[in-house]
Amino acid sequence: MDKQTFLDNFGHLNCPRKTYLCYEVELLVGENSIPLDEYKGFLHNKGADMGLERCHAEPIFLERMASWNLDTELRYRITVFISWSPCPDCADELVKFLRENRHVNLRIFAARIYDYLQGYEAGLRALKAAGTDVAMMTFQEFEYCWKNFVDHQQDEDKPFPSWDNLVVRSEELSQRLAGILQNREE
Repeated sequence: MDKQTFLDNFGHLNCPRKTYLCYEVELLVGENSIPLDEYKGFLHNKGADMGLERCHAEPIFLERMASWNLDTELRYRITVFISWSPCPDCADELVKFLRENRHVNLRIFAARIYDYLQGYEAGLRALKAAGTDVAMMTFQEFEYCWKNFVDHQQDEDKPFPSWDNLVVRSEELSQRLAGILQNREE
């Protein structure tokens, strides 16, 4: 994706209406993991603003994953970096996928918590209960995405352009998520 799209959608400075999802798949072999670059990329939700039926990023990703036909005899780790945490319905879809695909481990790093729909806390807890590692993106994940998913060929050596209060905001969101996952009231 281009630099500005990443900064606009993953940064804490605004609340974009789109959800971007970056993903990568690794084959797990014993204690090692092998990146599968053919299963690496990004996508975003489709919205009514584009004249299409509204569809969140997670169902689009699940559909893409189904087309890969990952070998059920092997083990995989899928890491997702997403600009908004899954809504309750998307969390349910991901949990269903994980129950049906025990050969897949899922890690989700979110830039912000999608708290606009009732039940979002239960959805995040259900993901954790299904074995998903759910965490907020920290400087390390933002920088990783910048290096691995953002097109900056002209200035490859330019470091990730962190924004004001990124570390503080990430820590606040991490503490908030920890409270949700421990079933505490916010």
